[in-house]
Amino acid sequence: MGRAIRTAADADAAESAHAERTCASCGRRMPASAAPEAKWCSAACRKHGIDDTDRALEQRIDELLAARARTSSICPSDAARALDPDGWRDLMEPARRAARRMVARGEVEITQHGSVVDPSTAKGPIRIRRPRSGTPVVRRRCTR
Repeated sequence: MGRAIRTAADADAAESAHAERTCASCGRRMPASAAPEAKWCSAACRKHGIDDTDRALEQRIDELLAARARTSSICPSDAARALDPDGWRDLMEPARRAARRMVARGEVEITQHGSVVDPSTAKGPIRIRRPRSGTPVVRRRCTR
């Protein structure tokens, strides 16, 4: 039997079938076993969805990064404080979720200790910055 000839269209179809999908709410990677049409990673994310606070945090992150040098980064707390100076602590996890959604769209990168990290597994303090050309995305969990 002859070998099947693989075309560029076949390669693109295979690539899109295995493309990483992210949850619309929290921005974390969804398991490969999830249904292809799934939009949420869990019942909690489906229930929460995306509200006005989530959109406002994404906008604040974008505005704060635009106001700084291209090489600068911000902390999620900067966006939370800009949105609610008194109740910013309650907005920390929503700010991290907003940053993860922005990473999934390619708008920002999340770093720890100056290195780009996988937002789905990053633990501890993070920084948010604009993508830099040639910066490899590190797909590892930070152990610090």
